[in-house]
Amino acid sequence: MGLLDAILGRSKPVRPDLDQLFAVPSAALTLQAATGFTPTGRGSVCFAGVEGGGFARLQEDVRELLDADTERGGIPVEFSRDAYGYTWLLATHPADDTAGLVNDLHAVNTLLQDGGFGPHLLCSLIGFRDGEGADGRSLALVYLYKRGTFYPFAPLPGDAEKRDNQLELQVRGALGDDLRVEKDLSRWFPVWGAPGL
Repeated sequence: MGLLDAILGRSKPVRPDLDQLFAVPSAALTLQAATGFTPTGRGSVCFAGVEGGGFARLQEDVRELLDADTERGGIPVEFSRDAYGYTWLLATHPADDTAGLVNDLHAVNTLLQDGGFGPHLLCSLIGFRDGEGADGRSLALVYLYKRGTFYPFAPLPGDAEKRDNQLELQVRGALGDDLRVEKDLSRWFPVWGAPGL
């Protein structure tokens, strides 16, 4: 950052640090002890879709890499597109294999970044649940690629798009020592209906 940037109040953008994802398995233990939320084994990566053969090949490479264990009982990845035109990749592991899930999400982010599509990456999320059935609450730890930070997203049960802000703040307090939590609450974007949530 130069002198002119300092005078004008501009800051240097944070470089993505994908290795922050590897802190999630230990944070999951802290989260479970503090709030009772347990991992679901589901996580996803969101990115802006790009047209063209290069991106289509990279998407197939991602599918091939993550589906390599389907012959041994692994669950194939799923691609979907949301109402805003963003592409989501959903990875599923056993609920007690948070480390394996994080490895897959890290691999997807790395492949896209190394393939020149880093600017199209938006976020990754890891799903958690408290309780069983329709009464259970959902929670996601969302990693913002461009900020290198996490934030909790807790939709209230039901059809209304409302958040449990109290729970989100509780999770922020519980995980402050485990994860780099996003300090700017205006960047805690809702991810309604995200795969893996």
